[in-house]
Amino acid sequence: MKQLYFGDCLDVLKELALKYPDGFIDLIYIDPPFNSKRNYNILFEDIDMSDVKAQKEAFSDTWSNVKYIDSMNELLEHNQLDLYNFLKLVESTDHSAAAYLSTMSHRIYYMRALLKETGSFYMHCDPTMSHYLKIVCDFLFGKKNFRNEVVWHYRRWTNVQKQFQKMHDAILFYSKSNLNKFNSLQIEMSTSQLKKYERGFDQNVIHNENGKYSQLIVYDWDKVKNSKIDIDKFDKIIERETPIVSQSDVIILPVINSQAKERLGYPTQKPETLLERIIKASSNEGDVVADFFCGCGTTIAVADKLNRNWLGVDISHLAIKLILDRLTSPLDDKSKSELLSEIEINGYPKDIASAHELAQSTKKGRFKFQDWVIEVLIGGVSNVKKTADSGFDGYFTFNKNNNEKGVGLIEVKSGNVKLNDLTYLIETVTRKEADLGVFVCFEEHLTDSMLQKAKQQGSFKGYKIDKIQMLTIEQLLSGKNVRLPGGVANTTFKKAVNGKKYEEELLIVNC
Repeated sequence: MKQLYFGDCLDVLKELALKYPDGFIDLIYIDPPFNSKRNYNILFEDIDMSDVKAQKEAFSDTWSNVKYIDSMNELLEHNQLDLYNFLKLVESTDHSAAAYLSTMSHRIYYMRALLKETGSFYMHCDPTMSHYLKIVCDFLFGKKNFRNEVVWHYRRWTNVQKQFQKMHDAILFYSKSNLNKFNSLQIEMSTSQLKKYERGFDQNVIHNENGKYSQLIVYDWDKVKNSKIDIDKFDKIIERETPIVSQSDVIILPVINSQAKERLGYPTQKPETLLERIIKASSNEGDVVADFFCGCGTTIAVADKLNRNWLGVDISHLAIKLILDRLTSPLDDKSKSELLSEIEINGYPKDIASAHELAQSTKKGRFKFQDWVIEVLIGGVSNVKKTADSGFDGYFTFNKNNNEKGVGLIEVKSGNVKLNDLTYLIETVTRKEADLGVFVCFEEHLTDSMLQKAKQQGSFKGYKIDKIQMLTIEQLLSGKNVRLPGGVANTTFKKAVNGKKYEEELLIVNC
């Protein structure tokens, strides 16, 4: 199983609960957005146009505006009266927190249902909500199934004036029952870490059958000092041996270095090593690992490397595309093709019939149709101004030369098309001084007069490609895409950048 779902995870969870009433997942890890009054965004190449925000909202946690009464009532239907009463109590003092917690409670309820009896659940928490979420999970999983509050301790540069430096995240670890599988992890302690231990600490040195001192456990150092262990010999051994210790509930790992290969450019991206320890501890090869807020796909990438089956869900088209790129970019063409053939993507139209269905469903469906065409099929970014007078529905960027970016504007039509629609795009391309224009519609709506008018706009400077390009949904589904000058790359998705510019340019997406 290698499955990606585009959509609200609640819809996916309900669908899976009907399909697998007895549960099928071995491990769930989630790093959900928190009730922190901020938007979780991806920043793309800025096309520097006055009426375009170069951001695409991927997930907004403005929970106070969420209609959550239905979620509360469904908790009652699931016999969660105690949890319902707790949320009503929170609501009496903090409406926003109650809205957020009810939204999460509903989803966590279904996540627990989808776990096997031997399954485990990990939730990465923010200090703004971790105390509330612990109570929610106590109700849903039962206090007896709380296993650990795992602390991820890290170091980073900070300038704290009136409080202690914040150097850790909390991860709540629950099991569905007392039958949960757990693999004790043995980790290497570096020589530098070991030497930092003062001899005044309670320590003991254990030696294995070969006489090598390999593990530290809590003990009285004075007793060790007076024992038969040769302390001088031990000091020499640790200079050339790497001691092994059991993983505690404090995981000491740095945040991702700005130069690291795994860095995708998002401040909340979690290090792969952190997910490796969680996945190794609570699953085995061949098990199913799921992440229902999978963002840029760290959980998915690590699960795949560790030979686990996996399932990921995200509400953003762009996250799904990013995960596919992350999984396949290190591979050669043959391996990439083989992996893509194994991955099942749900939530996207897969043929013309389902594309028509999405386009014609509702006004909201029409906008979803536009996003799908622009972001998934073409690889651009949807215009955040969902209005008829914005002049274009999306854009993409590309390299014109070594020092200059090119810009293409995209217009998508889901229904009947008039020649004036194409004329409006041409005028917008001219007014915005864009380099290319792309007009997309169903094949049945494309006319000879439209093709002729597009051709009359001439070619891109110095290249035999049309300045205004006509594409049909049928062509895009078959693999045809925008023609760019000289075969250059689409550069819409920004790469990770370093230093101060990185902090200024990149916003937040859960990973």
